[in-house]
Amino acid sequence: MKFGSRRGFVGGTAIAVVCLLGAATAGSSGRDAAPPGLPAEASAEAGQAGPAQSPPERVTMTEDVFKTVTLLRGIPVDTFFESMGMFASALGNDCTFCHVSAAYFDKAKFAEPTPMIQRARQMILMMNTINKQYFGGQPRVTCFTCHSGNQSPKSDPNFALQYGAFVADPNVRDIPPDPRFTADQVFDKYLQALGGAERVARFTSFVAKGTYSGFDTSLGKIPVEIYGRAPAQQTMIVRMFNGNSVRTFDGRNGWMAGPDTPLPLVTLTGGNLDRARLEATLAFPAGIRQAFSQWRVGITSIGDLDVQVVQGIVDGQPLANFYFDPSGLLVRLVRWTVTPVGFVPTQIDYADYREVAGVKVPFRKTVSQTYMQMTVELTDVQPNVPIDAARFARPAPVLKPAA
Repeated sequence: MKFGSRRGFVGGTAIAVVCLLGAATAGSSGRDAAPPGLPAEASAEAGQAGPAQSPPERVTMTEDVFKTVTLLRGIPVDTFFESMGMFASALGNDCTFCHVSAAYFDKAKFAEPTPMIQRARQMILMMNTINKQYFGGQPRVTCFTCHSGNQSPKSDPNFALQYGAFVADPNVRDIPPDPRFTADQVFDKYLQALGGAERVARFTSFVAKGTYSGFDTSLGKIPVEIYGRAPAQQTMIVRMFNGNSVRTFDGRNGWMAGPDTPLPLVTLTGGNLDRARLEATLAFPAGIRQAFSQWRVGITSIGDLDVQVVQGIVDGQPLANFYFDPSGLLVRLVRWTVTPVGFVPTQIDYADYREVAGVKVPFRKTVSQTYMQMTVELTDVQPNVPIDAARFARPAPVLKPAA
């Protein structure tokens, strides 16, 4: 089981749950608290998916939930956990590398101080000082800059890297530009590869069934149902052994509730909310051009596959990469969340396209984050069926029985 690195870690399943522990019980803004010098994320950037389906709510901040946090305050709790994921990925380890190992079984022990936590706080202050002094407060230097997936930063030259085969990382925001194409041309090819713009426009709803597997299921496959309605509403219900996990985007707001969210209700903010919007939009891709108001086209490779990349830009910053294979099909989406410790990515890979009502639909989706990974494999998709609006309402908070 992988956790943010090329090595396996014992705590993967537990960490996936822990990293949801502080998710907000209420939220209103679709923006992260951006570091100085960076614009806050416009999560609804040009993506007016529909009228708000719920009233504004107060965002729960880190200090509202975690009283021992001293530096990463003033940000939504789900953004806080994106920051924790950055630490895990940068050091190639799980949360108990810094926290006491007993926290694996007793989540309250995450608050216990350790020498590694104290050291991490020093590193955050050092990083912030460098960025403030030399980069105008932008998160140009991050934990990953020095650690690069290792517990200790490397300071000596490495000949294997210098003279070995170069392996490019396609998941970067600095993609070589390709002036031969425009975003509209790439999107036109995409819609044609799916079955044509007219057929795609007629695909307006679906009910799907399949399996879900991830760190929160110990990679075991369990039933999942997905409901979608154009232009951008989606609900996924994972039938976990101890109750349903519900993940909903109503066209503007998003939530998670279930036995895998120790707080009664997780309200999505910032990059997490925008990712939910993009996923729902891509289920009905006729509206993909409106996902961002500014686009940039580039080229890169995923392994041996040459791909075109269309980047969604917000205030000059690339915040989403859409990767299209030579046939025109979307094979990957990477969406970055702005956190005080850098841009934290989520990668979504699409595969196994099959025709449904004349439109190609990806039957396999794998989501990789710095703190968890999950895969959905569909077995049946019913297109253009009526769906009750209540399917996309805010989930009821899941109250846990007292211990």
